[in-house]
Amino acid sequence: MSEPVLSIRNLSIDYVGQAGDFRAVRNVSFDIGPGEFFGLAGESGCGKSTIAFAISRLHRPPALIRTGSRILVGGRDVLSLDPAALRALRWREVAMVFQSAMNSLNPVLTIETQFYDVLSTHAGLSRAASRERAAEMLELVGIPADRLSAYPHQLSGGMRQRVVIAICLSLSPKLIIMDEPTTALDVVVQREILERIHRLRQKLGFSVLFITHDLALMVQVSDRIGIMLEGELVEVNEARAIYTDPRHAYTKKLWASIPRLSGGRTLGDAAR
Repeated sequence: MSEPVLSIRNLSIDYVGQAGDFRAVRNVSFDIGPGEFFGLAGESGCGKSTIAFAISRLHRPPALIRTGSRILVGGRDVLSLDPAALRALRWREVAMVFQSAMNSLNPVLTIETQFYDVLSTHAGLSRAASRERAAEMLELVGIPADRLSAYPHQLSGGMRQRVVIAICLSLSPKLIIMDEPTTALDVVVQREILERIHRLRQKLGFSVLFITHDLALMVQVSDRIGIMLEGELVEVNEARAIYTDPRHAYTKKLWASIPRLSGGRTLGDAAR
C-alpha cells in the first residue's frame, strides 16, 4: 500500500483557560491516502477546524497539542519540525482553503500581488515568473488571466474562493485542507466549486481533507468520511456506507436531522 499523505495518531488538543483546560480534540487518529478525498463532518464546535489548523501548526494559544500526539505529512512529524522546515512544509506540501475567501485575501492588494507574495516567499520566483504562474493557475480554475489586476472586492464570492484555491495549488502541494470553503456560497456556486476541485484532483493528483457540517454535501464528493462528536472521531467508513449503513447513533441522528424533499408530513410538521 502507498504511504499516506497525512497520518494523524492520538491527536489531543486542549484550550487552556484560567478555570481549567477544555479538551477540544480527544485522541483522534486517521489517514488520508494519495489522491483521496476525505471528509470530516460534525456539528459546530466538535473540533474539526481545530484539527485542520493543527495539521500545519497554525493553531495559536490558548490551543495546546498534548504530548503523545503525532501528525505525519509524507512520513515527517509536523510537531517536531523547526521553524524553517515548517515554513517549507506550508504551501509546498500542505495548503489550506479557509471558510471565507475575504478573510484569506488582502483587500488592498491585487490578485497578482497576492500570488507573488506566496510564490516569491516559498519558491523564489521573480515578478514576471510569478505572473506567468498566476495566469496559468487562474485559467486552471476558470478565471481569465486579465483578472490578475483586480482587487478581491471586484470579484464575486465564488470567484474569490476559486482564486484562493488557485493560490493554494500554485506550488503543487500534496494535500489541500478545505475548512468549510463553500458555507457562505449559494448551492449552485457550491456545486461548481466542488466539481472543479474534483476535476483538478483527478488531473493533479493531490489529496483533500474536506471539513463541513453538511453531511449530505460531503457524501456526494468524498471517498471516505469521518464523523466527529464532542472532539472524538466516532466513525470512519466509505462514503457510501456512511449513507446507506451508518453504524454510530450520532451518524444516524445527523442523517435524521436533514429535511426530506419528499414524503408525507409528520405530526411534528403539522404542529408547526
